[in-house]
Amino acid sequence: MEPDLFTAAAEDRQEKDPAGSPLAVRMRPRTLDEVVGQQHLLKPGSPLRRLVGEGNGGPAGPSSVFLWGPPGIGKTTLAYVVSQATNKRFVELSAITAGVKEVRAVIDGARRASGGFGKETVLFLDEIHRFSKAQQDSLLPAVENRWVTLIAATTENPYFSVISPLLSRSLLLTLEPLTDDDLRGLLRRALTDARGLAGAVTLPEDTEGHLLRIAGGDARRALTALEAGAGSALAKGEKEVTLRTLEESVDRAAVKYDRDGDQHYDVASALIKSIRGSDVDAALHYLARMIEAGEDPRFIARRLMISASEDIGLADPTALQTAVAAAQAVAMIGFPEARITLSQATIALALAPKSNAAYVAIDAALADVRAGQAGAVPPHLRDSHYKGAQKLGHGQGYQYPHDLPGGIAAQQYAPDEVHGKQYYEPTRHGAEARYADVVERVRARLRSASGEGAAE
Repeated sequence: MEPDLFTAAAEDRQEKDPAGSPLAVRMRPRTLDEVVGQQHLLKPGSPLRRLVGEGNGGPAGPSSVFLWGPPGIGKTTLAYVVSQATNKRFVELSAITAGVKEVRAVIDGARRASGGFGKETVLFLDEIHRFSKAQQDSLLPAVENRWVTLIAATTENPYFSVISPLLSRSLLLTLEPLTDDDLRGLLRRALTDARGLAGAVTLPEDTEGHLLRIAGGDARRALTALEAGAGSALAKGEKEVTLRTLEESVDRAAVKYDRDGDQHYDVASALIKSIRGSDVDAALHYLARMIEAGEDPRFIARRLMISASEDIGLADPTALQTAVAAAQAVAMIGFPEARITLSQATIALALAPKSNAAYVAIDAALADVRAGQAGAVPPHLRDSHYKGAQKLGHGQGYQYPHDLPGGIAAQQYAPDEVHGKQYYEPTRHGAEARYADVVERVRARLRSASGEGAAE
């Protein structure tokens, strides 16, 4: 880092009075071994290990990297660790405030440092997705010629927000959401560490659980809430951060919700049953409870996809498309924005016409199969492409539907044991009414194969 006069003065004050800095800043890891989570990126020989000078890469120098993940899971922290652990020149820019002029100044400085002093430069560029194409283009020569080693952080999918030439010259490292165990370890370290609260307060289990819920996988949010709660407790002369004190300090009530217990299943069940019952307001209430409790958004999205087929089906064939699209979007963007996508999908499913015909149909067919009603495939439907199949009579008499009027061949398809069984019983709800008309005509046509009815 190359601080200016004011930055240097601020850092000097921070060193003399570390308590004046936010807890999240004081608890920043100093080495990669102190980093919480992201262990898949911290194995020996990994790009981040090599950036801090661990191991001998020989002629293969460390690559530029993109750190992609939701807020609060360690992108800036990893860059900070690199700045502390390496003897390279470290420069930090934010795409929110910097432009091409600032980027070119860094590159010129890097070339001078390399040519004059043999010193390499690491450039940390936060929020790179906010850079325009032209601004990203200005980085290309420096990255390609390794005038700088770029560490770029983004919360948006770089395949959509970063130009391909820049991405192809770098390694993409995907950061995983922090787990409750990750955050729990971080909170407990902050409670006892001399850089943190140094044992000034304790954190009961119920308060810790609420902290994990309101953090939503965000380490910065967890530490900020802990600091607020601890400050309130100490101001009242208390040595324990109670749940009430934490609620008062962060203005957010604890949601009575155990993600590993009955509440997890009860609320999820209530969400689906409210959608099934077309009560959009109740469905949104339960969705909000799941979000507020810190439920994994991917779990919610999976439940919506199941509901789209189980409870809506062909009454609105677009429901499944909506649910699948929501699941894909949730996986890409995460919270907090994912709440909007989940809300849209929940509203669409709750207000869609309902049919469980597809659900009932497959279960009825499975019941027959499990009961042993799985007779031989009719000879005319058997595979006739292999040598000797014709001698066995396979495929003989098969009628090709595309050669017939209406595209329907009046022949037997099901085995004798279940021939004539009707598993699919469409409703007249929504778009399924059209399927009901079609299946009635088709079944009548197929029945004519065995003389059960006249062809239409």
